[in-house]
Amino acid sequence: MAKGIKIRAQAKKGVTTVKALMSHPMHTGLQKNKKTGKNIPAHFIQEVKCEHNGSVMMTALWGPAVSKNPYLSFKFKGGEKGDSIKVSWVDNKGESSSQDAKIR
Repeated sequence: MAKGIKIRAQAKKGVTTVKALMSHPMHTGLQKNKKTGKNIPAHFIQEVKCEHNGSVMMTALWGPAVSKNPYLSFKFKGGEKGDSIKVSWVDNKGESSSQDAKIR
């Protein structure tokens, strides 16, 4: 079920803005299957990491309250055009996804 991550990173006046859109169903465990009436098992992202040139810049711990296909945006100082940005996540079922991008 692990799907892609779309990343954009842009440096401007010494501040880098990172935007990431993650494909994930983010089931809380409380939704019901319309056909069977049974609860859909919980399936959500638990940890998101962002790395800048191999160093972890940010770690977010999420739970089931985050929406489907979550969007994450944050800023940090120090990135330059051409630097590497990596966003990765791990969910409660052990599935994971990661994507690399260059700062523009």
